[in-house]
Amino acid sequence: MKNVQKYTFILLAGSLGAITGLSAATPTVAQTAAKPAVKPAAKKAAPPPGIVWRGDRATERAFVADLAKQYELSRLGKVTLQPFSTISGIDAVNSGTADVAGSARPAMPGRAEETNLTFYPVAWGAMVPITSPKNPADSITLKQLYDIYSGQLKTWKDMGGPDEPINLYAIAAPLDGVDYVLRKYIYNKGDQPVWAQRQYMNTDKLEEGVTIDPHGLGFTTLSSVWGNKAIKILKVEGVPANAATIKDGSYPLYAPLYLAAKKDSKNFEATEKFIKYASSDAGKAIIRKHQLVPVDDAPALEAELEKNSAWVAERAQGRGEPRPVSAPNATADYLVRTQPNSVEAQEAKAHAAEVMAQKKAAKGAGKP
Repeated sequence: MKNVQKYTFILLAGSLGAITGLSAATPTVAQTAAKPAVKPAAKKAAPPPGIVWRGDRATERAFVADLAKQYELSRLGKVTLQPFSTISGIDAVNSGTADVAGSARPAMPGRAEETNLTFYPVAWGAMVPITSPKNPADSITLKQLYDIYSGQLKTWKDMGGPDEPINLYAIAAPLDGVDYVLRKYIYNKGDQPVWAQRQYMNTDKLEEGVTIDPHGLGFTTLSSVWGNKAIKILKVEGVPANAATIKDGSYPLYAPLYLAAKKDSKNFEATEKFIKYASSDAGKAIIRKHQLVPVDDAPALEAELEKNSAWVAERAQGRGEPRPVSAPNATADYLVRTQPNSVEAQEAKAHAAEVMAQKKAAKGAGKP
């Protein structure tokens, strides 16, 4: 009987312990009600639609690469860059494999692939002749450029260089932006055939060739090479290329850089957003960093473009008067006010004084 009672006690104690443990582990109704409800996870905002830019390497390095980077950092959208050539970018936008093209030239009249594209001018840039720093030549005239590209002038000696052949570098594609602008200026025909021994697919490769050839000569954009110590930029008609001489029009070979898009493309809304960013205050600040002038900063250039083209064509064919002295003076005044101790300011002052002296000498000799 004692054994039975002992067993009963142990059993009851075990049951009580189980009940006690269960009560401690299980919350009461009040406790359950007091627990805050779990909020559903907030949906993440969809990222802005991305776009594809394709175009010439000169425009990419001029401002597009930096512009696209800041655009993405501002969380406005992603820009995929596909730099290669002007034609590849324009044709890709036309076919729908890219959203926006970079071009250093306007639309080619009569070319079907460009008929439905809108070319938006973004910045004014300078097209510049380049050679190796080992070449002592410093300046070139428009007439000399005409003769060189026509195959009539073949040595450097007439430009202060060595009595060595000019190795002319050009772009193989006849409608490349930089070469198109040069040929349009000089020959009034953007696809004019020229005499060039060395031809490349884009300005990137052309510049590489010129850096290792003391007798090389090619054309590219100022914004592509202005910080490159392996390249010498030649003056044109004695005028150095810089933001100030572009803005006042005294550097003769200035031209707009464009972003081109197709308004009826499925991604045009995102494309237009990027194009507008280029004209925003943030976009203009980026453009100015690269020796370019935002189109809004120099509205007079558009009105003067046709007149300037006519003057360049005259000078290239050995006719016409030198540039009026007012433009060099304006350049010098601008640089002295904004960059008084810079090399560019001193060069501009010297150039303005030289032009003024030439004008006085011409008047003394009885020339108009």
